[in-house]
Amino acid sequence: MTGHVSKLPVLVINPHSLCNCRCAMCDIWKRTRPDEIGPRLFDDQLEDIQSLGVEWVVFSGGEPLLHADLFRKASELRRRGIRVTLLSSGLLLSRHAQQIVDGFSDLIVSLDGPRAIHDRIRGVTRAFGTMASGVERLHSLRPEFPVSARCTVQRLNCAHLTATVAAGRDMGLASISFLASDLHSTAFNRQALPVIDGLSPVALTGEDLPVLEAEIDALIERGLAGGFVLESPEKLRRIALHFRCALTGETPVAPRCNAPWNSAVVEADGAVRPCFFQSAFGRIAENSPLAVVLNGEKARAFRKGLNVEADPICRKCVCSLYWSK
Repeated sequence: MTGHVSKLPVLVINPHSLCNCRCAMCDIWKRTRPDEIGPRLFDDQLEDIQSLGVEWVVFSGGEPLLHADLFRKASELRRRGIRVTLLSSGLLLSRHAQQIVDGFSDLIVSLDGPRAIHDRIRGVTRAFGTMASGVERLHSLRPEFPVSARCTVQRLNCAHLTATVAAGRDMGLASISFLASDLHSTAFNRQALPVIDGLSPVALTGEDLPVLEAEIDALIERGLAGGFVLESPEKLRRIALHFRCALTGETPVAPRCNAPWNSAVVEADGAVRPCFFQSAFGRIAENSPLAVVLNGEKARAFRKGLNVEADPICRKCVCSLYWSK
């Protein structure tokens, strides 16, 4: 693959740096000073977004709904024929329900388990009920509005994957996607990986692993994989393999991924990354728009020299993207 990028189908934007939950899987909620992509800086990127052929923009976070200008941003993108997805903790859905169904193509909520497990992981009282009420409100306004979920597998919910699927169906979600917790990087505002009694609080123990494998087998045997559960059986089993390698020290195998050539992540402070885990190429600014950063010397050298199969960060990746459209 070459170092130059002329087309960028997928763009992830983290418009606001703060979050409204206290989960152990990231440290975004510990930030005290908000960064955000302001209206002028965003508008300055619209020409590049169009010229790069962006087809899908995902607003991630932090919590995007904390950004005052979010809905105008979404409207500007959709007016250009771009699919716009909102990723949310689900705590502010009811408050912004009308704007969400009017302004976004679809919504993905973070669902960490059935009610008690979800509330414990989120660190927020009634987080599950608040999200469920929000989803109900969205569907009362627009029954066909697509709402799906992603679930990050970790120690507290690894025994509850089938119950999480049931909770998602009861909530009226269209689908659910599972991915493993990141155990290795300092992404998501982590300055250092937390360790308690020799383990990350989200890592599985030797006793947890067979429980997770049994839950994955149950999802596959019930015919859910590749259906309501978006992952194929092979991808679900990679989740268990991720935790097994962390426990045993086995060398992990990188997933199939071409994200650095087909997507980018723009952080709330303007930093541009090839994905959530690799280092930033540079920063968008008045004299450094998105296309310039993406095809700057540092970015081109990174893509030209990247061997996904051998790269130590890629080998431990939990959130790969392979764009083949």
